[in-house]
Amino acid sequence: MVLWKKCWNNFEISAKKTIFAMRYGYSAKSKDHVMTELLILALAILPAVLLALFIYKRDPIPEPVPQLLKAFFYGVMISVPAVIVESLLASMFGIPDEPTSIFGAASISFIVAAFSEESLKLLALWLILRKNRFFDEHFDGIVYAVMVSLGFATIENVGYLFENIDDWMGVGVARALLAVPGHYAFGIIMGYYYSMYTFVKSSTFNRYMILAAPIIAHGIYDTIAFSMGLNEAMSALCMMLLIYFCYKLHKNCLKKIAAHAKRDTDPYSGFEA
Repeated sequence: MVLWKKCWNNFEISAKKTIFAMRYGYSAKSKDHVMTELLILALAILPAVLLALFIYKRDPIPEPVPQLLKAFFYGVMISVPAVIVESLLASMFGIPDEPTSIFGAASISFIVAAFSEESLKLLALWLILRKNRFFDEHFDGIVYAVMVSLGFATIENVGYLFENIDDWMGVGVARALLAVPGHYAFGIIMGYYYSMYTFVKSSTFNRYMILAAPIIAHGIYDTIAFSMGLNEAMSALCMMLLIYFCYKLHKNCLKKIAAHAKRDTDPYSGFEA
């Protein structure tokens, strides 16, 4: 999830071509070009929209839509500093863009991608919630954190699809099933512990888990994903491992969703995740 500076540049070039075609007229070729790019945008955005609707519907006391859109926008905005921070970290630690070993995959995953992206997501979440009068239920932490994560995932997804424009459908479907839900899950984990620290128990454990837990989950996900490209022998094994990890991750997230929903609807139940 760190090799998308080039992806964004490709998207910017494609966008300029589209605007030029819209302004100065369409040829048959440019019409096809514009239609393809609109389909790419739709495929890039749709997974985040569906996941946002899902978590919104699970909220026992739904948050104001403008506040959620603000959180989503914050997630989009942190994509810019994320590129800068990731580049700095990679340069500081001498980490190449393309890993050649499992150690290299873990380094780029944990140090460059997971740490920088989840830290910026937490900063965005804190900025949204620190003076937010609507942040008053356990489930709210999950909803706002997910919206931040999905905002980030959307702009990242757009970049990746335009980078792989020759196979945008295959890449888009794969990311819709794995990468975007991955960011969604990392958001659930962060928001769960944010609310635990705020409303349940202001312990040192909960405070550190707000950032540590999503970094660990994100780092493991990326390590497996990057390891798929090391050699053909590991590719199939890593794919199966990634699917299993995602299954366990989302199963755990469903428990966290249920736990906070239960606390909001029946605060005296003593329900624990």
